[in-house]
Amino acid sequence: MTVPDDGAAAWARASRLIGLGLRTRTVVVGVQQVKAAVRAGGVRLAIVADDASPNSRDKVLPLLTARRVRVMGGVTAAALGDAVGREGTAAIAVVDEALARGIGEAMASTTA
Repeated sequence: MTVPDDGAAAWARASRLIGLGLRTRTVVVGVQQVKAAVRAGGVRLAIVADDASPNSRDKVLPLLTARRVRVMGGVTAAALGDAVGREGTAAIAVVDEALARGIGEAMASTTA
């Protein structure tokens, strides 16, 4: 697991919620798709992998900050990728408010 052992259960919950969002099309995956979703409006939460390349981070973080989107980290690209059925991904965005709240609460408890 790529998160601390004490946060494994919380990350498992967040990961399941991300998977649900992927199936309901309320989660978008990848830097370019996240940027497009932010520009379109309605992104409630973004998760950017701590080990994403500087280039990827530079592409998405300034836009997320400018649009005042809540950004979370504390996860690797591999773990984030596992949650969406990929080998790895640098960023995802959540467009559903309730889902974003649930994922945010679960992820916040991984560091608590």
